[in-house]
Amino acid sequence: MQRTVAFYTLGCKLNFAETSTISRELEKEGFQKVPFPETADLYVINTCSVTENADKKFRSVVRQVQRINPEAYIAVVGCYAQLQPDEIASIPGVDLVLGATEKFKIGTYLEDLEKQEQGQVHSCEISQADFYVSSYAIGDRTRAFLKVQDGCDYKCTYCTIPLARGISRSDSLDNILVKAAEIAGKGIREIVLTGVNIGDYGKGEFGNKKHEHTFLELIEGLDKVPDIERLRISSIEPNLLQNEIIDFVADSRAFVPHFHIPLQSGSNTILKAMRRRYLRELYVERVARIREVMPDACIGVDVIVGFPGETEELFKETYDFLHALDISYLHVFTYSERPDTPAASMAGTVGQTERKKRSKMLRSLSAKKRRAFYTSQLGTERNVLFEGENKKGYIHGFTENYVKVKTPWDPSLVNTVHRICLKDIDADGLVRIQAVEPISIP
Repeated sequence: MQRTVAFYTLGCKLNFAETSTISRELEKEGFQKVPFPETADLYVINTCSVTENADKKFRSVVRQVQRINPEAYIAVVGCYAQLQPDEIASIPGVDLVLGATEKFKIGTYLEDLEKQEQGQVHSCEISQADFYVSSYAIGDRTRAFLKVQDGCDYKCTYCTIPLARGISRSDSLDNILVKAAEIAGKGIREIVLTGVNIGDYGKGEFGNKKHEHTFLELIEGLDKVPDIERLRISSIEPNLLQNEIIDFVADSRAFVPHFHIPLQSGSNTILKAMRRRYLRELYVERVARIREVMPDACIGVDVIVGFPGETEELFKETYDFLHALDISYLHVFTYSERPDTPAASMAGTVGQTERKKRSKMLRSLSAKKRRAFYTSQLGTERNVLFEGENKKGYIHGFTENYVKVKTPWDPSLVNTVHRICLKDIDADGLVRIQAVEPISIP
């Protein structure tokens, strides 16, 4: 009887790409993939460790699996598994914990699926995570996440990613172009480039610590791959987002006018305490350059609230800075103490109540920024890529500049691109549309 496997992924797009790679390998070894939360013989949970909430969510998923099938074999991979393998192995129900390099060899640890009294740990020292494993994920029929880089050489004081994923290293340019063509051949309309620090692309290519290629060379190569309709950059550090990259995206065939640029704080005092590699003045320059060459571009921002030493005055610096900045939306993260990071032992701890208050303020600001950006786009004509899910009688899609739209459900629209006019904003904060050219773009 064929063994079944289900997957649950926590965290970033990179985790989703790697889960898909692990899934394809297990399917080659005879497992039948079933959707979570259906009953399966094996459950693979890919973990995140960015916040304490991610740790808590993992534990709740383990409990959920045990309710679905108490006899199921539970294997755990991902960043949390690399950082705290023994802690995870002691959780009731967990049978196997694999570290950063072992996760891609999961099949060798699954000779049988007998439940263990104590979870087994196979984890390397993170210094051994110095090789690259190519990955991509196809989340639905419209979009794929393509991993181009892994690891990070930065030493931000709040971050565990270098401890969980190792040094910065890259896929070869030739292999990325092959994978991109492979994805396009499956009928996927959009590819999102993902990694830990993708602007550092080229370092570690072919095992060489120096850069063999640059991120600019990568996107220039991808732009020439036929049959890729859209390419999107997931997130790029402001100090690595050079003007040449911005200018290339503005004139490219396939790259869309959407940038997600981590800021983390609008206070130079806090940026220095975080050991970020820029000050806010550079961030202003990057936003200004994007607006100069792509006035309608969507610009997203990561920001952390409640970092140690963030006084009310310094938080106000961040709030005022973001309020004045011509951006489109925020991803707000509440600071969470992470073991073995310098920030965890810093003075000036911000209380949980205050952290929540500041987070709420910035989330409210984000909603205003997004609505203002959407309003600025009303009346314009855009190309919308429609997705595959029926959500309460509506189909959703995204314009090239990341405006989320809705129109009554029509299955014939799935995975097609249409020229539309942005009509008005509804009560959900989404843009309703009226068709301009009902024929999909080939």
